[in-house]
Amino acid sequence: MSGVTVVGRISVHVPRIEAASRALVRPARRGWGALAAVVALAAVAVPALQSVRPPAARPAGAPSSDFSAGRAFERVRALAVAPHPAGSVANSAARDQVMAALREAGLDPQAQDTVSVQGGELSSSAGGTGLAQVRNVVALLPGTASTGRIFLVAHYDSAQTGPGGNDDAAGTAAVLESARALAGGPRLRNDVVFVLTDAEEACLCGAQAFVDQHPLARGGGVVLNLEARGSTGPAIMFETAADNAGLIGAFAGAPKPVGTSFAVEIYRRLPNDTDFTPFLEAGFTGLNTAYIDGSAVYHAPTDTPAAMDTDSLQHLGDNALALARDLGGRDLAGLKSGGDATYFPVPGGLAVYPGSLTWPLAALALLAVIALGWLARRRGLATGGRLAAGFGLALVPIIVAPLLTVLLWALLTALRPGYAEQPIDPYRPFWYRLAILALTAMVVFAWYALLRRRLGPAALAVGGLGWLAVLGVALAAFAPGGSYLTALPALAGALAGIAAVFLRGWWSLLPVTLGAAVAIVVLLPAAIMFFPALGLTGPGAFIAALLGLAVLPVIDLLHPEAGGQRGLVAARARRLGALPALAAALALVGCTATGLVVDRFDAAHPAPAHLMYALDTDTNQARWLSADSSPQKWTSQYVSGPAVAVTDALPAFGDEKLFAGPAQPAALPAPRLTKVDDSTAGDLRTVRLRLAPQRPVRLVTLHVGAETAVTKATAGGRDVPVDRTAGGSWGFGLVFHAPPAEGVEITLTVRGTGPLKIRVMDASDGLSTLPGFRPRPADVGVTGSHSSEMLAVAHTYTL
Repeated sequence: MSGVTVVGRISVHVPRIEAASRALVRPARRGWGALAAVVALAAVAVPALQSVRPPAARPAGAPSSDFSAGRAFERVRALAVAPHPAGSVANSAARDQVMAALREAGLDPQAQDTVSVQGGELSSSAGGTGLAQVRNVVALLPGTASTGRIFLVAHYDSAQTGPGGNDDAAGTAAVLESARALAGGPRLRNDVVFVLTDAEEACLCGAQAFVDQHPLARGGGVVLNLEARGSTGPAIMFETAADNAGLIGAFAGAPKPVGTSFAVEIYRRLPNDTDFTPFLEAGFTGLNTAYIDGSAVYHAPTDTPAAMDTDSLQHLGDNALALARDLGGRDLAGLKSGGDATYFPVPGGLAVYPGSLTWPLAALALLAVIALGWLARRRGLATGGRLAAGFGLALVPIIVAPLLTVLLWALLTALRPGYAEQPIDPYRPFWYRLAILALTAMVVFAWYALLRRRLGPAALAVGGLGWLAVLGVALAAFAPGGSYLTALPALAGALAGIAAVFLRGWWSLLPVTLGAAVAIVVLLPAAIMFFPALGLTGPGAFIAALLGLAVLPVIDLLHPEAGGQRGLVAARARRLGALPALAAALALVGCTATGLVVDRFDAAHPAPAHLMYALDTDTNQARWLSADSSPQKWTSQYVSGPAVAVTDALPAFGDEKLFAGPAQPAALPAPRLTKVDDSTAGDLRTVRLRLAPQRPVRLVTLHVGAETAVTKATAGGRDVPVDRTAGGSWGFGLVFHAPPAEGVEITLTVRGTGPLKIRVMDASDGLSTLPGFRPRPADVGVTGSHSSEMLAVAHTYTL
């Protein structure tokens, strides 16, 4: 068929290229071709998914040289009996168990008891500085001819709201089991230092104390930090030091390395910290690893040993032990060199290449897509206009799929308000993740069916690959470790398309299937890893949409030939072309409905609710406070909207807005602030104070009125930065975790000699004994927050 386009007074003869002849793949029998391609890609997808699955847990009877999750899990059960935040009696019991386990391994553990300064979660929100009395446990396994030190690190404290069965009894147990295996085996060349830190949850103060003050930290070394932010899933190595090429080479030799350089790029841009952070800032190199799926239990009372997937514990320990042995035999002097590597999981291991190849591969992918577009135009598979339209319209699924995912989550949170209070994911997110994949498939299938006859399969395929190539270049510029994610599928797809153009019949199916297989190997594990990392509304749908664009030549085989049909035949072809989108839509509805049925709140999976109590002894007024995104059914009996700032009464919370409601004042004493010494020198006044809680508490805070400039401060004998302020009517502030019963000595040097207004607060945990408190129903739980269940008492002093 042909048509005539009139431009001005000139008639231009333009050939009309039918959709069937505009496809890159042209097997003699489309149905059989589609079946063969789908079966082949499914065979690739299975091992790609297995590449990000943890290994099976080994029993307690495993050989003594091996890491055994069975043995380590016994440690978990002993450690995670109850919440054990820094400074608590339960924390002391956990520390005793850690030291006993290291002694059983033949080591000589030492306690590092000191005060440390480091900004933490509560103090950061306050604009103040976090400090803590910490008690780290440190043990050295000397090497035979050490070239440096390897540090196996985990924190043995827990959040105050949960027993820490996973966070971080898992990491602690993995370090202890690794210590047993290493101490009982052949001696390594390099020193291995086992560091079990305190007060990570409070302020990272244990790790900071080790880095700043412990003699074994001098000279730096290689850190292997072990964490858990969930209860299941693979142990993902998600953060490294800069110049990580040598380390990634070692990591690739681990029993089952799971990690992606894109995760490192993302984590470097997030406001998250672990014990790895102080080591990095002090110049250490190393790897940070955690399993992160099942995040609904994070910091919650449900983070019990029973919630743990011991396969994840096995994975965490397997890799840590193997890396310690590998690095223990290397010359560590030149390990931190060679720039950053690009890496990602593939069936059978980890694909690694130098970061220096990032730009060449991104540029090559872009050139290959341009070459494919030129060839498609030259061979009559697409016109220039259709190629341009295909490129522009390929943005539709990339944008629409994530937007619809956000709308789907909004619908789910409207149906289940408790979802809004969960940290990342619901308790059982599997069906919702499938729903998002189905939603993305529906968008891609519908978009393709609507445009296929108008623009042609080749133009749409080139357009989709074009956006992958452009994103590869953009990522090379701004997040080099993530460029592979789109550049490699674009390069493979473009080269496959070029090969398919020159081939005929069944032979054209082979290259595009191989190109689609590369996209699946690269993109599918990334989508699976980023769902638990950043939640259902994270980049999972975006990555899935990119995967859909990368496999468009195979998707085209699911549609009937459309060339030359008219009337009823064409209508039937359009109906058949809509079937993939319809099937995906039905899957979306079915998976969403199944998720709602399967993931119900109950006693074992309670809906999280945040509540705390604050007493102002200046006025003898008390308030219930909640950080819920909106008052839930249970919390609404205590608080109501709108949320209000509490800075003036509770400067430790900075500018955070909370829902509030009146409470009965309890007979609780405020922390006592005593002036020990007061002197002046010119216009500077130095006041030495003692801040002592009058009841068992987890922390104390001190804030100075904003009208007073603090020029120097110390607490517990440590210098405290004075450049952070709480906001509102308060200026300099500090939060001291795990304060000793006798109190903390604080010295302030201020400008001026006028009255000094100071607001102090202490905080304990547990609301059950307060007047007016009614216990939670069985299906309502405690939010895993550092202020959840807090009982705060505040008072103002003027000196």
